[in-house]
Amino acid sequence: MKNKLRSASSQIKSPAGSSSGGDDSRAVAALNKDKDNATNRSVSMVDMYIDNSEPSENVGQIHFSLEYDFQNTTLILKVIQGKELPAKDLSGTSDPYVRVTLLPDKKHRLETKIKRRTLNPRWNETFYFEGFPIQKLQSRILHLHVFDYDRFSRDDSIGEVFLPLCQVDFTGKPSFWKALKPPLKDKCGELLCSLCYHPSNSILTLTLVKARNLKAKDINGKSDPYTKVWLQFGDKRIEKRKTPIFKCNLNPHFNESFSFNVPWEKIRECSLDVMVMDFDNIGRNELIGRILLAGKNGSGASETKHWQDMISKPRQTIVQWHRLKPE
Repeated sequence: MKNKLRSASSQIKSPAGSSSGGDDSRAVAALNKDKDNATNRSVSMVDMYIDNSEPSENVGQIHFSLEYDFQNTTLILKVIQGKELPAKDLSGTSDPYVRVTLLPDKKHRLETKIKRRTLNPRWNETFYFEGFPIQKLQSRILHLHVFDYDRFSRDDSIGEVFLPLCQVDFTGKPSFWKALKPPLKDKCGELLCSLCYHPSNSILTLTLVKARNLKAKDINGKSDPYTKVWLQFGDKRIEKRKTPIFKCNLNPHFNESFSFNVPWEKIRECSLDVMVMDFDNIGRNELIGRILLAGKNGSGASETKHWQDMISKPRQTIVQWHRLKPE
């Protein structure tokens, strides 16, 4: 049976027939039993969509709540309101609406009504996602994308939120205020990598998993990317590693690991300068984008936190997406 998605205004009540106590107990038990498995299944998809970096600018917040009807296997989403949205129109206001998707399914989209001339819209609209057993639901990511409606041209993206449903406790009725992430303006692309440190043998391991949406540097609209990594102590470069070159590819899968010998007492002083380059047969290889992974003064809050998480969780592999910086 196909999943049913339907939207209703806030005046329409939730579907009747909530579960009995016994059914609820069994449903909650099933939820707890499957939570770890669902989390593991969702890791790759979470990595694909989630950006843990700090917003580069304030584009407002969105307030929404979630509820799960165990008996009817239905997710109930209420999009409540937005706050402090940026002005997109000459009048100093916006005409915001929210597009709702359960990723990775991009075909079935639901939308709220448009709220005219406001930066603090109140939607108060409820959406029902029917036919989603809890195990299936926990492999989905809720995507809320706020747009400014424009009658004469393409609607402007204001900001978006991604929420992995494997991270939501559906035994309650959670409510969220989430900061919207601005639309991606940095066209350098993004890099997925992992860090792991073993204090027992002083081995620091960087794994370059893949990159996405890299900036095209060649006339053909592509690049020939490879990644160059320097281990640094302060400003001094110690050791260099490189991945193979991926011809005509803006979304390369590097799947390359580099290990460095770094004593425990030095781990907070060192850093990894990671540069995604475009190979050129004739001229000089060009920088597409870079990040600096470091416990202090990383190239951004996301990079610094990644390093600190590695130190606080020795022997664990910490995976994270990073936006590449142009310089």
